[in-house]
Amino acid sequence: MQNSNAETVSQLTHATSRTSIRGPQFTLDKFSSKDFIVKDFIEDLSDAAVPASRKSGAAAGQQAFDPKPLIRTFEHALTRLNNLSEDLEEKENELSGAVRRAEAQHNQNVESLGRRLEQAIDRFQRLDSSLNGGDDGGPDSGGNIAMRIGERLEELDRQRKRALDAKFLIECWQEVSERGELNILEDQRRSGDIVRCAEIARQLLRISIRLDPEANPRANGEGQTNAKKRLQRPKHNTKEVIEKFLEGLEQDLLSKFDECYRRPNYNGMRDCAIALRGFNDGASVITTYVNQHSFFIDRTQLLAEGLNSDPETWEHLQDPDAEPPLVETTLQSLIDEVKIVVQEESAVMKRAFPYYEEVLIRFVERIFQQSIQQRLEMVLDKASELSSLAFLRSLQASRAYITQLVEDLKTHGLTEHPEPVTSQVAATLDQQLDELFSSYFIGEKYIEREKKNLEELYSSLLLKFTIYHSRRAKMPTSYFGSLAQRGKELAASARDKYMERLESTDLPASQKATLLRIAGLKEDQQEKREIDVTDEDGRLSLSVAKRMLKWLAEGVGRGLELSPSNETPKDVQILLSLLLRQMGEIYLETALEAAQDHAASQENLKTPPDLTHLPSLHTITTILHLLQQTSTTILLPLCSPNLSIRRELEKSSVVTMATLESKLSNILNLTLTASLNWVNKCLAQQKKTDFRPKDDDLMVTSETQACHEVVAFLTRVATQATAALSGRNLSLFLAELARGLRSLVLAHLLKFTISQVGGLSVSKDMNRYVELVRGWPTGEDLERGAMDVLTDVSTLFIIGPEALRDRLRAAGGVDAQELKGFIGRRDDVNSVGVQSVLSGL
Repeated sequence: MQNSNAETVSQLTHATSRTSIRGPQFTLDKFSSKDFIVKDFIEDLSDAAVPASRKSGAAAGQQAFDPKPLIRTFEHALTRLNNLSEDLEEKENELSGAVRRAEAQHNQNVESLGRRLEQAIDRFQRLDSSLNGGDDGGPDSGGNIAMRIGERLEELDRQRKRALDAKFLIECWQEVSERGELNILEDQRRSGDIVRCAEIARQLLRISIRLDPEANPRANGEGQTNAKKRLQRPKHNTKEVIEKFLEGLEQDLLSKFDECYRRPNYNGMRDCAIALRGFNDGASVITTYVNQHSFFIDRTQLLAEGLNSDPETWEHLQDPDAEPPLVETTLQSLIDEVKIVVQEESAVMKRAFPYYEEVLIRFVERIFQQSIQQRLEMVLDKASELSSLAFLRSLQASRAYITQLVEDLKTHGLTEHPEPVTSQVAATLDQQLDELFSSYFIGEKYIEREKKNLEELYSSLLLKFTIYHSRRAKMPTSYFGSLAQRGKELAASARDKYMERLESTDLPASQKATLLRIAGLKEDQQEKREIDVTDEDGRLSLSVAKRMLKWLAEGVGRGLELSPSNETPKDVQILLSLLLRQMGEIYLETALEAAQDHAASQENLKTPPDLTHLPSLHTITTILHLLQQTSTTILLPLCSPNLSIRRELEKSSVVTMATLESKLSNILNLTLTASLNWVNKCLAQQKKTDFRPKDDDLMVTSETQACHEVVAFLTRVATQATAALSGRNLSLFLAELARGLRSLVLAHLLKFTISQVGGLSVSKDMNRYVELVRGWPTGEDLERGAMDVLTDVSTLFIIGPEALRDRLRAAGGVDAQELKGFIGRRDDVNSVGVQSVLSGL
């Protein structure tokens, strides 16, 4: 290619020389340069073709322009460019051919390499499958062979180690049996391999026990003979030497363990714990670890500290009307600290002990049996010195708080954190919790405390009530004075027992003060056999009943929390029986009996009956409803697991409620009788002239005096009944009162001769009675129109014969015959018109 360019240049130069003009000189490199510009290239060709003389400015105007040099120059350049273009095309074809050959070769290489890669992958997969035992080569496949080789190597390594250990053990035995020394083991111990040293020493001890006749005098003769054949009899007491070495080794291990614990060095602790495992199963190291723990050291010093000295807290603890305070503060502080210490120390145990679960169990047992139990006993002893209620409340609060501690520790997981604790640790925690409180729940010990507490509270609360009832030997005219007749002996006995209880020495002084306060007594009244009471003390009080139920509810709730679930029916039976006796018999039945006696005394008096017992019925019914709801909806369902107890309690409740309701019903009936008897006496004061005035022209403007007195009295009765009763009880009472009034008034009319003008008075009276009853809330218990008969009867004395006949026809039958008696009380009954009406019947 270079030769061709040279020849071209030579020809161009030769041609140019003939015309005295130098041809252009350029190669392909000129056009491939980045600085190549077409305009500059043309200008260079033009400058080369213009003669030098023409470039002179002075002769420019004298010579004419000659284009031939330019033409020849551009012809030569064009020729050269054509030659270069041909050379470039030839070179491009050669390069294109080389590129195509290279691409073909590259594709062949890629295809060949791909096949090789696939073959390599396939061989690798077969090899991998063979090594993993996935091929069908059977037991001699590559994977099985490799596994067996590994197992064999491991077995050989273990045999080698056993051989070395056996050699070392024989050397140690020879030394101890021949010379009575253990220098080899001493060197081993000083080298720091304490775990192996301890294991070798224990193996030597076992050998000594089997081979040394003095160490094992019970071995049979044959065994000793065989032993002598295998090994010469030791010259020294090997057992004593080895045990002495082990004792020293154990103390050294314990000292090193303690040293590692104080650093702390958990790996060193773990090595020592492993070595000490062979000494009484690690009991010594576990004991050392637990005993030297700072928690027990500090807590031993703090045991001398007193309990919470806040007097207000202890006062609330024994006050039945105050909310039970929380757990005692020093016990709470201890339990909170136990929770933190056990959680933190369990992490240390897991790092320091391979048998950490045993250590944790021992640590937990020590905490519960020493620290918690001692503080708990201090708290309960102090509460027991205050009162029964203080003890029960402290027992409940302490049990709840310690139970929560156990649940928190289980949930935390301790050595298994964050997973829950193991079943063995959980069982230990539950066992320690039960052992803390088991002595307080033996047999019926707990429920007897609850019963005794409630009996003391109830007897104090009802003391003045029972005393009030016991002192009224005679029945005065007033209601509250008549409350004497119910339960005189029972009340007197309760008072005497209560005072004897207060005077006994087994009752704490603080509890005596609390009971006196509940009873409303001062401390100086304790010495008095007679206690001053007022009428107010004999009244039923809803607040008293609520206090009794609140105290019972607290006891039941406490029992559900503390007592085993299978004991709940028995516990509820005891408490419900106590409630029925105290609230049902002593409280409610006494008041009902008094009210009943008072109501009976008002039946046949010459003065209006004293119905002051009626307002007390409102309190009685309210308390009775509370008692019934408490029994049926709260207590009885708790006895469902034991059907026999539930049936027995249901029977007792039904009998008590039936007795109380019967007495209540009897009081209402006696009240009705007394009220209607007085109505009858008021009607008996009716003047004959009221219904047959002398002056027939007298205009009737209002009801008669007898009617006025009856209405006034019944209005007072209805008002008192409305204040005392409610709901169905009220409507039934007023309905019966209305029917009784109707019967008395109708019978009353048959006693008088009534004129037509007197009939107007009768009509006024009857309308007044109807109006009175219409204002009572009788509801559906009084049939509609029940009192309208009074109005209908009153018209019989006013209307004439024709209207009377129409009225009787409308009534017809039996009603007409009954109306005949009222018509017979008309003063004109003998007249022709009235007689014709009567004869028509």
